[in-house]
Amino acid sequence: MIRTLVVASTLLFAGTQAFAADCAVTIDSTDQMTWDTPAIEVSKSCEEFSVTLHHSGTLASNVMGHNWVLTKAADLQATATDGMAEGLDKDYVKPDDERVIAHTKIIGGGESDTVTFSVSDLSEGEEYAYFCSFPGHFAMMRGTLTLVD
Repeated sequence: MIRTLVVASTLLFAGTQAFAADCAVTIDSTDQMTWDTPAIEVSKSCEEFSVTLHHSGTLASNVMGHNWVLTKAADLQATATDGMAEGLDKDYVKPDDERVIAHTKIIGGGESDTVTFSVSDLSEGEEYAYFCSFPGHFAMMRGTLTLVD
C-alpha cells in the first residue's frame, strides 16, 4: 500500500513537472552567432510562457551580445531596424515599441536572462518570429513561435 502511494505520488509529481516545462523553454546562444532553438510551440493551456536565454560563449555583451525579441513575423524587419538605432544601453529594442511582445536584455558570455509573457497576448493563426536584435544578428538568429492546442 505504501509503495503504491509512493509510486502514484511520484507519477503525479512527474506529470506536474512535465506540464510546467511545457510553459517554458531555454535557448542557448553562442559566440558563433547561433542559437539552438529554431522553433517554439506555445500551448494555449499556458497562462504565461517563459523564455530563458543563455549565452554559452565567452565574449562580452558589447562584442557578441544576444537577446531574444518576439514580434509578429510581419514586424520583424522594421522592429529589428528600429532597435539597432537604440543602442546597447537600451538592449537594441525601441522603448515602448508596441510591436515587441516580449524581450530579454542583451547578455554576454556566461550570462542568462529570462522573460515571461502572457499567452493571451498571442492570437491563434498569427505568425510570430523571434530574433536577436544585436546589430547584424537577426539575419542568422531568428526563429518561429507558434500557438498550439
